[in-house]
Amino acid sequence: MTRFHQARPWRAVIAAAAAITVTAGVVAAAPDAETQAQPTPKLSLIAASTSVTLDSWKEDPGVYLDLGTYVTAENGPLELKVTRKSYKDPVVATQVIREGTRTRTRTLPQGLVKDFAGLPDFAKVTITDAKGRKVMDKLEAFCPNNASGRVRPDAPAKSKYPESCPVNPFTLGSVWGVENGWASNTYAGYYSAPVALPAGKYTAKVSVTKRYRDLFGMENKPRTIKVTVRERSYDDEGPGAGSAAAMRHGAQGSHGAQGGSQGSHAAGGHSGHGAMRAPAPAAATSGAGPSYNVGHGPYTPAPPALPWSLKKAAPRAAPVGDAAGQTDGSRKAPAVKPAAKRPTGTPTVPNVPKPDLRSLPAYGITISKGQGNTARKDYLAFSANVWNAGPAQLVVDGFRTPGKELMDAYQYFYDANGKQVGYTPTGTMEWDPRPGHEHWHFTDFASYRLLKADKKESVRSGKEAFCLANTDAVDYTVKNANWHPGNTDLSTACGQESSISVREVLDVGSGDTYTQDLPGQSFDISNLPNGTYYIQVLANPEKRLKETNLNNNSALRKVVLGGRAGARTVTVPAHDLVNAN
Repeated sequence: MTRFHQARPWRAVIAAAAAITVTAGVVAAAPDAETQAQPTPKLSLIAASTSVTLDSWKEDPGVYLDLGTYVTAENGPLELKVTRKSYKDPVVATQVIREGTRTRTRTLPQGLVKDFAGLPDFAKVTITDAKGRKVMDKLEAFCPNNASGRVRPDAPAKSKYPESCPVNPFTLGSVWGVENGWASNTYAGYYSAPVALPAGKYTAKVSVTKRYRDLFGMENKPRTIKVTVRERSYDDEGPGAGSAAAMRHGAQGSHGAQGGSQGSHAAGGHSGHGAMRAPAPAAATSGAGPSYNVGHGPYTPAPPALPWSLKKAAPRAAPVGDAAGQTDGSRKAPAVKPAAKRPTGTPTVPNVPKPDLRSLPAYGITISKGQGNTARKDYLAFSANVWNAGPAQLVVDGFRTPGKELMDAYQYFYDANGKQVGYTPTGTMEWDPRPGHEHWHFTDFASYRLLKADKKESVRSGKEAFCLANTDAVDYTVKNANWHPGNTDLSTACGQESSISVREVLDVGSGDTYTQDLPGQSFDISNLPNGTYYIQVLANPEKRLKETNLNNNSALRKVVLGGRAGARTVTVPAHDLVNAN
């Protein structure tokens, strides 16, 4: 089944160890004695530069307001734990305050944080033109995990915090943080749409809103940045400029025809290779730059990208192929290394921690039309995620017998010290030669069914084989959650046609999103009567994988089909407190 060219969310890469150049005098080389005496992290708003130049493209007008403003943390990190007990419960944010060997917490005001995308209405941006007339006022959310870097040389070399804020509507837990001695970009990325500013000179004033100044004890010190907006055209950039410009300012990320990151995938998912808006530009001082990982969602994703749920047109296709900072499956990226050889001896399933695979309710649900010989058919398309609640990784290696089309797959088990202590056969891996795939799929990882109102099966999706990747941070508060999973895209696990073995990993706290956007994978609803149905996402359907719990693998999402042939509709009721289709 050939995958349609779908739009995907692409995010900028964090240079974790990059130092941010700041205006002289804004941040001292090291905290003074008075600062060190303060019991909580000292947060400050800084500007990396007093002036920036922003581009607006004639073919794609709009300016991204990355003004180079950052929140710094001194005397300790800003750390927030964001959770919800269930989808029936509100999101709760708790600040974790570390004082030497002691740790204390405080709960942020109820209702302040409503989702996992960051602190809402954190920064206020006011723009005035050359004559001093106000042309724009807007509020920006702040993800502490945004593009970041050190502001002093003795700060930790790497930030321990994740590299984005999740936008999956069914996220359960997240950790946000600005590392001690680091600064995080206040720019909201694709959570904030580009703004219309004609070419010219402007002045931007950026400030932290009062409720956050009061909450975190921040000084009221707005930053002023001179802004030059220049209008450019793809035609003026020389040969190949259209492609290069499209990479910088391409069409808005989405699920293509069906509509929407990471996010997320954050918001991403396994969708096709095609048109999307490239990452919004980040200030040069942030260390952020473009990275394209088609097929499996974000790779080191910051600043945050567009949620999948937003439907945007995709008039231009960003180019695919391997190049500096760009890869169409990341074949240049390091792979997760499989075992050196096929396991021998008696298979055993030892009494050690195992993964716990769980399904999220379906989302990104829409009606799509078939193509080619299925053009007269109606399909129900959706995104689905299976995640690992831990406390152990899911590790599956595939080994190929020379000349055979399938790989034999094995699940591996490890003790508390990371030593391999057992393995068991767990099915097969198959090579998928279709354009947009061209990698090895682990069979029977999940299945999707459309159930009738009585919850009996009506239609089954044809998609059941996957290359596993950690595309979404579903709950980074569970035990042993890995905040920096290695295989976040196709590059790290899926192998090539000539591969003799591959390793696929689903880390603790992360999930793998796959969009059901193809005929044969999505549900054919052409002949189904209107009415109530349930989309079932079922992890480990054949129970071949060994888990801690096999009773939490299914998730249901209610949908109501309507309309008529050729013009079907779908209504998606809220799932408890989550009102996202």
